[in-house]
Amino acid sequence: MTQRKAVALISGGLDSMLATRAVMEQGVHVEGINFFTGFCVEGHTHAIRKQDRAKPKRNNALWVAEQLGIRLHIVDIVEEYKDVVLNPKHGYGANLNPCLDCKIFMVGKAREWMKANGFDFIITGEVIGQRPKSQRKQTMPIVARESGADDLLLRPLCARNLAPTLPEREGWVNREQLFDFSGRSRKPQMALAERFGLEDYAQPAGGCCFLTDESYSRKLADLWQHRGEKRYELDDIMLLKVGRHLRPRPHFKLIVAREEGESRFLQGYRKQFTHLHTISHGGPLTLVEGEDLSAEDLTLAARIVARFSQGRDAQSVEVAVTQPGGEPRHLNIAPLPADDIAQSWYV
Repeated sequence: MTQRKAVALISGGLDSMLATRAVMEQGVHVEGINFFTGFCVEGHTHAIRKQDRAKPKRNNALWVAEQLGIRLHIVDIVEEYKDVVLNPKHGYGANLNPCLDCKIFMVGKAREWMKANGFDFIITGEVIGQRPKSQRKQTMPIVARESGADDLLLRPLCARNLAPTLPEREGWVNREQLFDFSGRSRKPQMALAERFGLEDYAQPAGGCCFLTDESYSRKLADLWQHRGEKRYELDDIMLLKVGRHLRPRPHFKLIVAREEGESRFLQGYRKQFTHLHTISHGGPLTLVEGEDLSAEDLTLAARIVARFSQGRDAQSVEVAVTQPGGEPRHLNIAPLPADDIAQSWYV
């Protein structure tokens, strides 16, 4: 018999790992695919911030592929994915996460890859009832239909709760050896992991998408609001993860490093942004995002930076202000009183 081939969407989480392993157990050749959107950069802040350096920095998708012994194809979809984020047909979840549109898009891309590479069907780790937006019994047919995958989309962990797919009907996989998981409980997955001998895996209910994070989504919404349009670049995505973000005036925002590691990271953007750093006292590197900055704006920014420096209680702090393409200008300035930093400034 011809060995069938499946492509598995590998997120790096436990579900996709188990779904892939379950199909491999039936003798199917499986390769993984992982899509880079820019919004899932595992270990990014852990690598930057000193307090997080002990946390794992691995790319979980690569790690899962290694544990399973399969090839992993990483596909850059940063530009194509923008329309999913900016104009989701099915709307956003609790934050700015377009989960249903995202799943449709990724399964559709996997279908294109499957056809181009001579594979037979697609595997995902979805479980009915696990995610409120994209993994409901009513939305699963939408994913299959709108992605174009139709019944070539197999969800091994909950397959027995769904109508048989083509791989099941044709006997490429044995439906009775698939599963009927449902709901938000992770106990069945953890038990299956133990059965497969998988002891180390990413946080079972975890995820790395920035767009599911309330704080991150608030910063992205603020960015769009003050740009007057919904657009972003990869640098925007990364900068929203770093530092304190304060908007003391509608036309400019400060990104204030919280520690030495973040200051080092922000140094890579000094040529693109007006930036400030303290001279007389230890303090954070700060980027200023905005145009047509007046002397008054820069003075206010310098006083805020002085407040976050080790000279916060000094009568004056020397702050260097450098605009793109210009020379540093030094200001001896009184730190802004803590009470004058409005809570509403924090994005």
